[in-house]
Amino acid sequence: MADKKKLSFSSKEKKGVTLEEMRHSCEHVLTMAMLRIWGNQVKAAMGPATDEGYYFDFDSSLKITEADFPRIEAEMAKIIAEDLPVVRDELSVAEAKKFFSHNIYKGNQYKHEWLDLIEQRGEKVSVYRMGPEGKDIPEAFVDICAGPHAASTGQIGAFKLLTMAGAYWHGDEKNKMLTRIYGTAFPTPKELDEYLWRIEEAKKRDHRKLGAELDLFLIDDTVGKGLPLWMPKGATVRRLLMDFALDTYLDRGYELVATPHIGSKTLWETSGHWNFYRASMYQPFGIDEEQYLLKPMNCPFHLTIYNARKHSYRELPFRWTEMGTVYRYEKTGELAGLTRVRGFTQDDAHIICRPEQLNEELLRMINLTKYIWGTLGLTDFEVSLSVRDPGTKDKYMGDEKHWIMAEKALEEALIHEKIAYKRYPGEAVFYGPKIDFLFKDSIGRKWQCSTIQIDFNLPDKFHMTYIDTDGTEKQPIMLHRALLGSIERSLGILIEHYEGAFPVWLAPVQAVLIPIADRHTEYCRAIVEKAKKLKLRFEIDERSERMNQKIRDAQMQKVPYMLVVGDKEIAENAVAVRLRTEENKGKVNADEFVKLVRQLADDRTLELWK
Repeated sequence: MADKKKLSFSSKEKKGVTLEEMRHSCEHVLTMAMLRIWGNQVKAAMGPATDEGYYFDFDSSLKITEADFPRIEAEMAKIIAEDLPVVRDELSVAEAKKFFSHNIYKGNQYKHEWLDLIEQRGEKVSVYRMGPEGKDIPEAFVDICAGPHAASTGQIGAFKLLTMAGAYWHGDEKNKMLTRIYGTAFPTPKELDEYLWRIEEAKKRDHRKLGAELDLFLIDDTVGKGLPLWMPKGATVRRLLMDFALDTYLDRGYELVATPHIGSKTLWETSGHWNFYRASMYQPFGIDEEQYLLKPMNCPFHLTIYNARKHSYRELPFRWTEMGTVYRYEKTGELAGLTRVRGFTQDDAHIICRPEQLNEELLRMINLTKYIWGTLGLTDFEVSLSVRDPGTKDKYMGDEKHWIMAEKALEEALIHEKIAYKRYPGEAVFYGPKIDFLFKDSIGRKWQCSTIQIDFNLPDKFHMTYIDTDGTEKQPIMLHRALLGSIERSLGILIEHYEGAFPVWLAPVQAVLIPIADRHTEYCRAIVEKAKKLKLRFEIDERSERMNQKIRDAQMQKVPYMLVVGDKEIAENAVAVRLRTEENKGKVNADEFVKLVRQLADDRTLELWK
């Protein structure tokens, strides 16, 4: 063991434990259990506590699988029952390198890489011991860690190992692939059970699984990773969502613009993206003598439109919107169905206004955000306010006065609307502060959906001006906002939120007519034509399958209504209505039913009946 004087591990008594401390300590318990079981056949790399639990990365030549979880969990339970103290000490880098060079840590290059980084920063090494002082594995475990932790392992509540995955060291594909084990912990078994229920629900709702089952979209490697292809049903939902958003914006004072998918490299150099955002952009390509780039943003195009002529203060604000498709580089390992893609369409908009119009425009955008997502059925949200890190101002464009003004304006708008928010220093984009809306779905997960940003830097870079009341040129302020954000991501969220059962107005097929016999088909076709005239999406199932099978298939496809037609229905100009919820509404006049569906779709209600 290293110098006992330096590994004294003084710690303060704790009366309680936070969820972060509990999960962080449970992560160390996982690592200690792995080393107790497999000794130096396993090298502990690193792992943090997370919003959902914790994970740890291991390097091992052993074939460790999820089948080993019960054995690992049993060892973790023993460590927790032992109520081992968890205490902290500080070492110099030299002392730490000496300690992490023998016994169970011998040959662990990962600890020494961390120590090299700490040495470069000129810091002391914070370490935590779990177990009796003066002991080594299996009696105790020591790791490099900044904390925080519980006071002892006995303070850890209910825990569970969840899954395994491969993970590159430091997230770099050039490094070795490690084994990452995910777990979670909660104060009580009830809270853990609720979380595990949500995980199972999330699996059922996975938009990638439902996307395939419902014929909505596909991603094919022959086209390219992260580039979705929309099937007819998915493309219909996508168009309906975009039309809803775009029509809403136009009704509320926005004007439509459209811009190309590529722009000259000079444009992106002028905007600053080439310097500040290059890692997320694709490489330039040549056209004749000029270099071009796929656009990662729409904003420089909108600014160019503004600069095409001079403007008076009387014209402002301009509210310009487009459904603009953009392209951003994402690592292959970070792609995730529709929620993380390389090419996507934004309900993008830019508001160009005078400084005195800023507060009113922010309030309009906040209320518009709540309306858009509230219509979609997501009303519970949190807001984050991303501001500069005062210690790294060189990462951001613009002067101090503008930053202070912009951050204050966002904060005042949230306060005015009585919206609780959390402030995040260092999370602002390079050209200005922003607010993000995180909406909770039907099983309580939070999704970052809408963004509102203030930008005074691009107006400066593009030399934007307007003629003010006194006849002088002034510089406007620009607001960026994407309320649905990425249409692809929004649809991924909505598929999971609805579990594929879209409300009537968004459903790709709103009703399926099921003729009991061939002689009933013509009547069904007449109803489909009536629905089509009202711009409704009805279909006929003319397969030779039995009626019950057709009903079951329509329910599996999440179609809102199944309309069964036989002799009695034709005689009474009716349809026998069944809901996808398996509720049977009986015979309903066919014309009245078509009108009902049209009304439900017009109201954008989430209900199937009224």
